[in-house]
Amino acid sequence: MVDAGTAAGPATGVLDGVEHVYRLRVYFEDTDAAGIVYYASYLRMAERARTEMMRLLGADHAAMIRNDRSVLTVRECAIEYLAPARLDDVLEIRSSLLEVGGASLRMRQAVHRCGDVLARIGLRLACVDEAGRPARIPAPLRSALDGFAGTVPPQRSSESDHAVS
Repeated sequence: MVDAGTAAGPATGVLDGVEHVYRLRVYFEDTDAAGIVYYASYLRMAERARTEMMRLLGADHAAMIRNDRSVLTVRECAIEYLAPARLDDVLEIRSSLLEVGGASLRMRQAVHRCGDVLARIGLRLACVDEAGRPARIPAPLRSALDGFAGTVPPQRSSESDHAVS
């Protein structure tokens, strides 16, 4: 496992082989009245994990906006909820980069609790310029991602139905 930070501050999470692992605790603000994690909270947690993965790989979103005048945005997202997370659970979000295209990335994320998968998320991110038009992924970001992409083992058949292709 690698654990590092960038000039903008320390990154959180660790690179564990071909995955980024981000740990967090479920707080009251993440739950509904029954103490179960609200469905949209999974998306916020996954966004934090992706941001920290990028930071750990040396890709700083603020620098990308400032220097390259472009940003990564979610283009497609598919999520499968398998079991509920609850107030005070400790979760791991495992993020894998499947593919880097000219102006897009394909990723897979899974929310785990004590080894059990609670949710699976398939994503396609698009690189866009200030006007929201597709833009090529900037060279510094591409070089940071190229070594990490495509090293993920193939999905099991039960997972492949929920990945964004």
